[in-house]
Amino acid sequence: MFDEPIERLVEYFRSLPGVGKKTAERYVFHILEGSEETAKNFAQSILDVKQKVKLCSECGNYCTTDVCSICKKRNPKVICVVQEPKDIVSMEKVKSFDGVYHVLFGCINPLENKGPNDIRIKELLSRVSKNGVQEVIMATNPDVEGEATAMYVAKILKPLGVKVTRLAQGIAMGSNIEFADEITLEKALRQRQEL
Repeated sequence: MFDEPIERLVEYFRSLPGVGKKTAERYVFHILEGSEETAKNFAQSILDVKQKVKLCSECGNYCTTDVCSICKKRNPKVICVVQEPKDIVSMEKVKSFDGVYHVLFGCINPLENKGPNDIRIKELLSRVSKNGVQEVIMATNPDVEGEATAMYVAKILKPLGVKVTRLAQGIAMGSNIEFADEITLEKALRQRQEL
């Protein structure tokens, strides 16, 4: 339908998460209708991200320095463990956590042949040992793999005398009880708080 350069760019946009054919086409037409300078800046921004961004040597978050700004400024005695760097963005929106993070880059998932040695658990153990960590908050996803990972990490950290906690789970604000599944309702009931 389109000439090769347009079709190729549409396909690159379609390869992005959540971008369908129509959205990809809109992006391409936006670039075509914009200035060449804007297109060059856009392309350079992509190259800059690939060339300049690396992983924080402490937590595994994306940054342009050896150690990210969160690890430099925050309390290293409390670590919040997340599955992916994008989870840090979600946690930071709360604006009440003063600790640091640790990115696992996945979770234990036997169906995908991903075990404890395939994610950054060794690095977490090293941080806990050298920094005198007091608490590790498991903020993995509330699914089977996230739960298995949280339980595994708790099992290996408990002998070290570290407090291991899990994010509370339950019914989302604004949702209806009738649509909640049994496991969610059970957890919400168990983790209820006094008013």
